[in-house]
Amino acid sequence: MSVSTIFHLISSAPKPVAPYSHAVEADGLVFVTGQLATDPDDDSRPLPDGIEAQTHKVMDNLRRVLLGIGLNFVDVICVRIFLTQFERDYAAMNAIYATYFAPDRLPARTTVGVTHLARGGIIEIDLVAKRGRCRNGRRRRRNFSATR
Repeated sequence: MSVSTIFHLISSAPKPVAPYSHAVEADGLVFVTGQLATDPDDDSRPLPDGIEAQTHKVMDNLRRVLLGIGLNFVDVICVRIFLTQFERDYAAMNAIYATYFAPDRLPARTTVGVTHLARGGIIEIDLVAKRGRCRNGRRRRRNFSATR
């Protein structure tokens, strides 16, 4: 069985800082490239200060990619978070992150501390979303009230 792969570049998302697609889709899974807190309208602007501002901007950039391919945070099944100051920023990042997902639909997640991120960012997040239907054959219900 042949699986079609789609490489997505989203015009409303931040310009890639290296040679990559914003998302790659295969067999109903959508792999979204890690996003930094870059400004999608002006890549030359400095990143915002602090974990709160950078977390919100990263989530906004991820939303732009998801919406660009007809998905939203309700479709996310797995998240990876990279923090340069893990001990300092973990709790504050978690408080903001939690507002983007319904409490009963939290994706699987890994959070790791790293030594450095591109552009001097202090947080980067990538994710995997799933397009399609639930096990019972019904289209997954989109609960947009649970997303920011």
